[in-house]
Amino acid sequence: MAIVQAKTISFHSHHHPQLLPSSPTASTSSFVHGQLKSPACKNRRKCLRISCTYEDDYLIDAPVSEGDGFSFFGGKYSDGSSPADEWFKQGKIVKAVTVSGSGETAKDPIFGLDLGSASQADEIFRWFCVESGNADNHTVLLIHGFPSQAYSYRKVLPVLSKNYHAIAFDWLGFGFSEKPQPGYGFDYNLDEYVASLESFVNEIANDKVSLVVQGYFSPVVVKYASKHKDKLKDLILLNPPLTAKHANLPSTLSIFSNFLLGEIFSQDPLRASDKALTSCGPYQMKEDDAMVYRSPYLSSGSSGFALTAISRGMKKQLKQYVEEMRTILMDNSWKIPTTVCWGQRDRWLNYDGVEDFCNNSNHELIELPMAGHHVQEDSGEELGKVISEIFRKRRLIG
Repeated sequence: MAIVQAKTISFHSHHHPQLLPSSPTASTSSFVHGQLKSPACKNRRKCLRISCTYEDDYLIDAPVSEGDGFSFFGGKYSDGSSPADEWFKQGKIVKAVTVSGSGETAKDPIFGLDLGSASQADEIFRWFCVESGNADNHTVLLIHGFPSQAYSYRKVLPVLSKNYHAIAFDWLGFGFSEKPQPGYGFDYNLDEYVASLESFVNEIANDKVSLVVQGYFSPVVVKYASKHKDKLKDLILLNPPLTAKHANLPSTLSIFSNFLLGEIFSQDPLRASDKALTSCGPYQMKEDDAMVYRSPYLSSGSSGFALTAISRGMKKQLKQYVEEMRTILMDNSWKIPTTVCWGQRDRWLNYDGVEDFCNNSNHELIELPMAGHHVQEDSGEELGKVISEIFRKRRLIG
């Protein structure tokens, strides 16, 4: 550990493959996939095992015949269990955010064809999340960036679970959470994401939580935090867009916002998942990991349409949200302990101006030299230790 400046600590990254964590269950208002058992959860009264019927209408690794009839790609990798299946089994479904809209059958934006159940929504949206650790411990919410999934925190969860109750979730439109077609209950603008995060946090936690958020969803989380300071204990930002130069999406992501071209390219799982994740840093995606990220795009066109919608939402509102985030974090009234962790090998967001921002706003800056934009992918286990150490020091001071 080397001191870079007064409030900047540098950590060196090493890769240590981790076993995926077991997941304790949550409240009785949630559905649990399968029979989950976790040695980390000692309070059996809070570890209910409830069978889940969600599997019937959300097919992982589905054959073409079971898709919505629109996805340009499809089919199973094999007849056996896939890494996506295994990841899904460790999670649960939480219902949060009341669905708005007409309730009509969702149609694709190109040909007007009826879409499958993955693009429809009932009364309350279903969010997929994986949790690890004792539910009696302080809750740490791990929030992925754009575009990614809760799966990106798979190496962080086991580290945090030793002392905390860690939860990683998929935003609406991503991973294995619901992906309603825009115009049928959720339009994927950033204001909706702020409101939906409020509902989700209220559903899973009664007490204060610590938030860890990566990348382009950082401005959304900071805006939520500014409205609900009484709900937060700590905030950690992983490679957030902090400067005016950061307020534009890279070409790899902005291409999904193009008229018609976005709808077409977003249906290609290799472009939507693999390229989007590997073009932003040193991350080398293993095939088993790629299978998890591709799975939603292979089974339904709704994943691609959601990606296009949020890309357009980001393009319209990101600059405004970045400016608001800067104002919030630099305001003297901001009292929530905040740390910026920065992967130095980020190919999307330039480091210039980040150090100055942290000095001027008096926020701690921690550099991870070997990580890229998706810090949790490149240095997952190390990041888990960094987060634990941040919390430990703050608890000693507080």
